[in-house]
Amino acid sequence: MDSYKDNLSYIEKAQAGDSEATDTLIRVNYPLAVSLAGKFAGRGCELEDLIQLALIGMLKAIKSFDISRGCAFSTYAVPLIVGEIRKFLRDDGLIKVSRENKKNAAILLRLREEFSSKHSREPHIDELCALSGLDREAVICALDCSRPVASISEPLTDEGGFTVENVLGDGGCSIDAAVDRIALADALTKLPEDWKKIVFLRYFKDMSQQQTADALGLSQVKVSREEKKIIACLRERII
Repeated sequence: MDSYKDNLSYIEKAQAGDSEATDTLIRVNYPLAVSLAGKFAGRGCELEDLIQLALIGMLKAIKSFDISRGCAFSTYAVPLIVGEIRKFLRDDGLIKVSRENKKNAAILLRLREEFSSKHSREPHIDELCALSGLDREAVICALDCSRPVASISEPLTDEGGFTVENVLGDGGCSIDAAVDRIALADALTKLPEDWKKIVFLRYFKDMSQQQTADALGLSQVKVSREEKKIIACLRERII
């Protein structure tokens, strides 16, 4: 069936209580659920269980999808499916959020708030490491455990207009490519505000490092160094 128009038609019927339409949507989008579940294989949970979790996330996506948004269903569904699997692995499954991670998260959130109040910007990961005495892995893990799910329409910078939807595009690509783009979009939401601005100017406005430096009041060398850190950080955060 037409992956876009027919999806919308079936979603309307499913949201009106048509169980057959829901079953059709699940069947048609089943490869997406399997692909996403496979990303989490080998983490202490059987693949079949991961697929079931993915299908629960897909059901939630079907119920909450807003047709008026004009985006592809798969684009909307992927974060909910991934979120459902992550929630199970972290909170309800074999991989728990440890007391140590919860304690570290509380400390880091306090340190981040104090740093932001003093410097009027979000601290970098390395700065949080220095302030807390924790290594990068511990800081990233603790912050990730405490991070709420972000809306795909939520602006990634204070200026607005730069959202996860901009990163995802119209969904006209393969499942694996779509998953990778979702992972990148999710990683972008975790970046400090000043890093998001560099990404926006460099990769969405196609500015050179010098143009970006001029726009942000930085040196070209500073932008170059920060860009390398950003790329390294994004690689660490990709699913």
